Amino acid sequence: MPSRRELQQQWTAQLKSLEQHQRAEAAEALAQMGPDAAPAAIELVEACADVEAIQTWSVAALEELGPPPPDQIHGIAELAGDANPLVAYWAITLLGRAEADAAAYQDVLIDAVRSCESIAVRQRAAWALGKIGAASKESISENAKAALKTATQSSDPRLARLAQTSLEQCR
Repeated sequence: MPSRRELQQQWTAQLKSLEQHQRAEAAEALAQMGPDAAPAAIELVEACADVEAIQTWSVAALEELGPPPPDQIHGIAELAGDANPLVAYWAITLLGRAEADAAAYQDVLIDAVRSCESIAVRQRAAWALGKIGAASKESISENAKAALKTATQSSDPRLARLAQTSLEQCR
């Protein structure tokens, strides 16, 4: 019988199948693995751009994932600027969950706060900067503080509130 790690690797590889039903089966299986699916973080974020059934299972898996493994953070940061808002949202969420381990990727989050078309992605990026700043021994960058300060003036009340909370967490 395969170990959980072997199953996770099998399901992760199957997420890249050409067959939609195989990708859906893999996403569902990874969702049922909970935090043990963490090594599949990048693939699960990428799968958020797939068809609805696969998106749904991928999001379910990501909701249970917790922080991503440190060796996945760079790849996740590369997805944070994806044109698909669901991919960007989940990449940014994982960067926030990584807290201080993602401090090197503040510029990606600053760009999202300042210029992403999706308000949900902008909100999540403000939240992530607060998580990184609160957990980091060093404060967030001055550029991050400036982006958050500007976001506190947003016409979107949730973005303004998240930006203000993040600024307070980083003091």
